[in-house]
Amino acid sequence: VQLQASGGGLVQAGASRRLSCLASGRPINRYAMGWFRQVPGKEREFVAASHRGGDTTNYADFVKGRFTIPIDNSKNAVYLQMNSLKPEDTAVYYCVADRYYYVGENPDYWGQGTLVTVSS
Repeated sequence: VQLQASGGGLVQAGASRRLSCLASGRPINRYAMGWFRQVPGKEREFVAASHRGGDTTNYADFVKGRFTIPIDNSKNAVYLQMNSLKPEDTAVYYCVADRYYYVGENPDYWGQGTLVTVSS
């Protein structure tokens, strides 16, 4: 499966932003889907994921209550809805897909990153 992420940009603190990830090659309902992020100079970190089939989601503590991960199987797309953005959310965000039931620490497929910059 190939993943194409988009939607990054410059936003003000407190605002919302939605990232999109369009998949091609195979239907995403065959994968667990998720998002990671990376701040320059730091390791990538898990943000959010949906188990294969979309029945269960999980979130990093630092985004719980602010971010959600909607999936649209008809468009073969997964999104990251980010609300109440903070400057510390500034990072490159990566869409991922995993062949297993849930997204592991090293997902099988990665899209290119999209940069989100949150200004204070």
